[in-house]
Amino acid sequence: MALNSVNTNSGALIALQNLQATNKELDTVQSRINTGKKVNSAKDNGAIWAIAQGQRGEISALNAVKDSLDRGTSAVDVSLAAGESVSDLLLQLKEKALAATDASLTTAARSALNEDFKAIRDQITTVVTNASFNGVNLLNGSNTAGYRALANTTGSTITVNDEDLRLGGTINTVAATTTIGTSTLATTALGLVNASIDRVSASLARLGTGAKSLETHRSFVGKLSDALENGVGNLVDADLAKESARLQSLQTKQQLGVQALSIANSSTSILLGLFR
Repeated sequence: MALNSVNTNSGALIALQNLQATNKELDTVQSRINTGKKVNSAKDNGAIWAIAQGQRGEISALNAVKDSLDRGTSAVDVSLAAGESVSDLLLQLKEKALAATDASLTTAARSALNEDFKAIRDQITTVVTNASFNGVNLLNGSNTAGYRALANTTGSTITVNDEDLRLGGTINTVAATTTIGTSTLATTALGLVNASIDRVSASLARLGTGAKSLETHRSFVGKLSDALENGVGNLVDADLAKESARLQSLQTKQQLGVQALSIANSSTSILLGLFR
């Protein structure tokens, strides 16, 4: 090719190619600064984007696990609060039943004790019936399978068993008809109350263990989710300090490229001097 040609300006072509390459790099850096990510789409890096997308799905699933564990923790906490109330009421029943075993009581005194006993006994039913959170009641026998909270993203569960504290059950043997109207009935009621106190205490211990299990696993899932988010960030997040430095460099390079292209385009005008 002729060194001095008005048809083909190789210098301008080279300068244009360099300027286009600089502009492309500049667009990439500006995109990273705007989004904060070095891999914002599959076009940037298909393999890394696919890995990050998969981990984002895992993080979203862990959010559902945390919600399930939170609901379970709340349901068990409500059950514990109600169970403790039942235990307190049984202690009051024990006091009334023991007092009613005294054969020297007058009829009026025994009747008053019996009325107090029945009122406290019925209060247990009220407490158990209302020990519900989001439709879950672990104390009234309606959830025989217990509460099953999600444990991981594959659908495995952590189960907290129900504790049926209703009157006349296997745990709370005080029946809905138990009274202390006579010394004999009071002695029988006292035995039922003592047995119920021991069993209810054991039930509360199991519920407490279940609540602790849910809280511990909830803490672990939270840490796991945070670790995954950090891992995704390591894969796709841009180093903004580094990108800022590159931006300054590329902007200077762009300005120099424009000047180089301008010089290359004006070089052919020198040929006009040869014809004067």
